[in-house]
Amino acid sequence: MTDSLTRLPDRNGPIKNIGVVGMGYVGIPAAVLFADSQSFDFVWGFQRDSPTSGFKIDMLNRGECPLKGDEPDLEDLIKKVVKADKFRCTSDFSKISEVDAVTLAIQTPFLSAESLEPDFGALIEGIRQVGKFLTKGTLVVLESTITPGTTEGIAKQVLEEESGLTAGKDFVLAHAPERVMVGRLIRNIQEHDRIVGGIDQASTDQAVELYTPVMTTGKVIPMTATAAEVTKTAENTFRDLQIAAINQLALYCEAMCINVYDVRTGVDSLKGEGITRAMLYPGAGVGGHCLTKDTYHLERGVKISSGTLDYPEGLDSIFVLARKVNDFMPVHMYNLTVDALSRIDKTPAGSKVAILGWAFISNSDDARNPPSEPYRDQLIDSGCRVDVHDPHVMDYPGVDISHELSDVVKGADVVAILTGHNEYFKLDARVLKGLMGQEHPVIVDGRNVIDPDEFISEGFVYKGIGRGDKNSHSLY
Repeated sequence: MTDSLTRLPDRNGPIKNIGVVGMGYVGIPAAVLFADSQSFDFVWGFQRDSPTSGFKIDMLNRGECPLKGDEPDLEDLIKKVVKADKFRCTSDFSKISEVDAVTLAIQTPFLSAESLEPDFGALIEGIRQVGKFLTKGTLVVLESTITPGTTEGIAKQVLEEESGLTAGKDFVLAHAPERVMVGRLIRNIQEHDRIVGGIDQASTDQAVELYTPVMTTGKVIPMTATAAEVTKTAENTFRDLQIAAINQLALYCEAMCINVYDVRTGVDSLKGEGITRAMLYPGAGVGGHCLTKDTYHLERGVKISSGTLDYPEGLDSIFVLARKVNDFMPVHMYNLTVDALSRIDKTPAGSKVAILGWAFISNSDDARNPPSEPYRDQLIDSGCRVDVHDPHVMDYPGVDISHELSDVVKGADVVAILTGHNEYFKLDARVLKGLMGQEHPVIVDGRNVIDPDEFISEGFVYKGIGRGDKNSHSLY
C-alpha cells in the first residue's frame, strides 16, 4: 500500500474522520462500525431532512435505531458510539469539508418497472452535495449498486464539476459495493470479504485502508472500479439465476406430481471434490432492492461499454430469462390460488384472500419490491377482497397492513403465505380453520412453512410451490 503520508499533498496522515451519506440499511451499520473502530476519531452520518426520512436524524442522535425488524447488535452499537461522542447524524452537508473520507450508500431504484432504466437521481444529488464541500486529499467511495462504468463516468464527472478538483490528482475515488442482507447487517460488513476498486492505484489503496479496520474474518479484495461494479451486479445476478433454477425445477416437479424438496435433498447429497450444486430454495417470488434490478444494471453496463459482445443473436441472456422466471412466481401463486378455489366451486370474484407476509424476506420489515404486491394486484384485478398481515412491516404506500393475524384471516376463503416469518411456522390448522369459518378453506404456501398433511386432514384445500405430491390431494 502507498504510504499514507505521501499519497496526496493535501492529506497529512491516515484517515481519521469519516462521513457516510445515506442513513439506511447500508449506511447506518457502516457508520457505527467505523465509529466503533479505534482507528477512526469521528463519523458524521449525513441524512436529508425530508418528510419521509428526516425522522432518522433525531432518532440516531438519541442512540435509537430507525430500522425495524431484528438486527442483532445494531441498536447497542448505535447507543455505544453516540454515548462515546464518536458518531452524530446531521443534514448539514457542509460538514463534509471536515472529513478525510466520505462514503455514499444511496438507493438506485428503477425509473419504472417498464423502462428498466436506473434512477440515479438521489445518488447524483448525493454526489453533488459531496462535490460542493469536497476538499483536496479526500477519499470518496460509492457503496451503492451501480451500472458498470458509473464510478469513472458520471460520478467522477459530477464530483469534478461541483468541486473544481480533479479526480486522481486532487482527490481519490473508488467503488466498494455493499454486500449486506437485512437481519445480519453488522455481521455481514465484518465477515464478508470487501470488494474495493479505485479509479487508480492510490484510490484503491486508500479505500483498502478505510475498510480494513472494521473487518474481522473478512478480507479486502482490491481491483479496478469497473471490475468492482461488475462484481457486485454479477454476484446478485448469479444468485437470482440460482433462485430461478430451483423455481423452474419446482414448476417441473408440480407438473410431474412430485415433491421438489425431495429432489433438492437428493441433488444436494452429491458431494465430493470438484462438485458444486449450490441448490437454493423455491418460493413465491424474489423481492428486495438488489436482485430485482442488478441483472439490468449488468446488462446495461455491457450495452454502454465500448466493447463488442459476441452472443447468440435474438436470444435473451440467461440472466434476463432468470429474471423473468422469478417475476413469474407471484403469477404462479395466483394461478395456484385460482386452481384451489375452483376445487370448492369458487372463483376469485367475491372471495376473500388473506395474505400473510408483506416483507420480501423473513423476519424483517424490508418491504422493497415485495412479491406480495404483484400477487395482491392480480387478486384485486380479478375481484378478490384482500387483507394483508405482517408482524414487522408498519406501513406501505397504498396498502393497509394489519398486525393482528386473527383479524386478517377471519372469514377468509384463502390464506396465502408469501413470507417465511417465524410466526407463520406456528400456524395451527384447526385454529386457523375455525377463524376462517369455511368447510374447505384454502391455504397456498409460497414458502414451505406448513405441514401439508396437517392442513389437508383438517379439510383444507392445499397448494404449495413445488409440492406436486400434494397439490392434487383428495378432499376430506
